[in-house]
Amino acid sequence: MNTALLYRLLDADPAAGPAELLHRARAGRHLAHLVLSALVRDGVRMGEPARAELRRARARASHYARLATDLARSTGVRAIRGLPLAAYYPAGLLRPLDTLDLVAPDEAALWQAVIRLVTDHPVEHIDVSLLGERPHHTAVTVHWPADDPLVDPWYRVHLTTAALPGDGSAVPVRPYLVADEHVECLIALAESHLQRSARPPGPVTLLDIAGLTRQPFEPAETAAVLGAYRLAPEAAILLDHAADHVPLGSLAAVRAELAPELAAEHRRRAETATTAPSFPSRHGTLLRRTVIRHDWDKARLLAPAPETLLLLTPVADYLLTPTPATPTTRTAALQALHRWDTVC
Repeated sequence: MNTALLYRLLDADPAAGPAELLHRARAGRHLAHLVLSALVRDGVRMGEPARAELRRARARASHYARLATDLARSTGVRAIRGLPLAAYYPAGLLRPLDTLDLVAPDEAALWQAVIRLVTDHPVEHIDVSLLGERPHHTAVTVHWPADDPLVDPWYRVHLTTAALPGDGSAVPVRPYLVADEHVECLIALAESHLQRSARPPGPVTLLDIAGLTRQPFEPAETAAVLGAYRLAPEAAILLDHAADHVPLGSLAAVRAELAPELAAEHRRRAETATTAPSFPSRHGTLLRRTVIRHDWDKARLLAPAPETLLLLTPVADYLLTPTPATPTTRTAALQALHRWDTVC
């Protein structure tokens, strides 16, 4: 994992120099931070604006790490995907961290963590979705601006009660993720590709895999775990793409062991496609922020009318719809909220 690999992944000509590499990296969110950290490791000359941008990016990553530690201690949520993967990058190389992904053991822990974030940070947006049916799972994303919100990406923390959300149809929600950390990271990468299966894996995903290649994967056991989590096809695709760019190391044997799992999973998905109902996510349209309801440990669902489903949470109230809300349904939802206020 080095600058030469970045030139290849970003399709930049090394003869054009590091400025061209950085220009290519700016097409992707946070990818420029990775390139800047690689160029610093190589001793490339750069001015104060570039060094300041990298300092802010490192401060952002450190803040995410502190947040994850503090919230784990106080609420029991834990980091998955990006932050754990960053630990497998070489010293000094900054993995892009667009989002801090956290999984909560239950809904009460999720809302405790959200309340902590809203209390301690200038949160401006809170997005909520419900996944699946009976029981549903909750996903919340909070956003707040960086010190310079025009130049730097906003902070973004995503919390969910479902570690692996599935695709809403053939692959179900799998709420728990339990494995060795490096295996969990590989599972998380495969799950992310499930959400974006129409696109080939990007540079950061391939670098993530490169960072995992020296870990002590037990091939048969790892393949079996990927099969149990219904992710063998996605893992195979990722490893095949990565093999075109980096030596797979210990993951080469994992890829070989995936063959029987692939056939079984393709068969399950074909059978599920004809029998299982589809459960699309229901996204919340913000109706109002509220005074924090510290005594609530769960959100409440209200159905005041056939076409109106309200989600009242400890921090805000929402209209839940599978598609964007119309002005008419939003007005009806606000009226229902006001009636609920008078009763409660």
